[in-house]
Amino acid sequence: MAKYRHDLPQRRGGIFLTDGGMETTLIFHHGLELPHFAAFVLLDSVDGREHLKRCYESYLAIAQANRTGFVLDSPTWRANPDWGTKLGYDADALKSINTRSIEYLNELRSSWERPNMPIVINGVIGPRGDGYKSGNMDASEAEAYHAPQIAAFAEAGADMVTAFTLNGIDEAVGIVRAAKAAKSIPVAISFTVEIDGRLVKGETLREAIETVDRTTRYGPEYFMINCAHPSHFEGALNAGEKWSERIQGVRANASTKSHHELDESETLDSGDPVDLGRRYADLRRSFPSLRILGGCCGTDHRHVAAICEACI
Repeated sequence: MAKYRHDLPQRRGGIFLTDGGMETTLIFHHGLELPHFAAFVLLDSVDGREHLKRCYESYLAIAQANRTGFVLDSPTWRANPDWGTKLGYDADALKSINTRSIEYLNELRSSWERPNMPIVINGVIGPRGDGYKSGNMDASEAEAYHAPQIAAFAEAGADMVTAFTLNGIDEAVGIVRAAKAAKSIPVAISFTVEIDGRLVKGETLREAIETVDRTTRYGPEYFMINCAHPSHFEGALNAGEKWSERIQGVRANASTKSHHELDESETLDSGDPVDLGRRYADLRRSFPSLRILGGCCGTDHRHVAAICEACI
């Protein structure tokens, strides 16, 4: 049974950490091969689950030391039908892996949660296609496409779901509708932007957030930004405006490179953890609603520790 689904602790304020760039950490620091950038396949082996545990616990230890909350994300960014087919997972196998991912996180929570460290279990949804390229789904198609994964998370006892690295407004709308249909599980939407602070088709963050809110009657619990460096989006935000206040989380890249440059790179750009932490602190001073803090591509426990130190 979900512990926090009807009373998410991040609604009451305080900082909630998340992990960093799980896939890049597993590939470049753990030396693993992740086919199609899919971390969920590790749940199918004892050795893989141990790698995931080491990764998660490096972040949970930071939260514990600093007495923050934690949003514990499932490794299921690629666990949808299109990517699953490429990896040899049919619909039943995907339902099983999504269900088991939440069970796995529950085991971690039982070991790490403390009264001053609430841990929210979050089912992670990724885009149907490439997060760096625009898709063509309308909202109804997106709702039907993502519904099975969201339903699996809801049935398994996730507290909430979050869709990361979205670059299309219609896909975001469909995901919110699917979450509302699945036992009304809380849902967050995280957009990614290009170096100009806009979505890949040119929409502004304001247009994206206001359209999703208007179309779904403020369906998302909150919005986030991920898979972009703060220098790409900090100028696109406007302090004091209602739409900006809807953004409550950031999971930035370590690198200032564009998505195209990152796609072409064969080495990991870890950037500067201290500088990244300072940028998060600056964002929080301008936007106090930001409370879910973590990293994306190229970041690891060093970056999250620096972010935590700068923001507490």
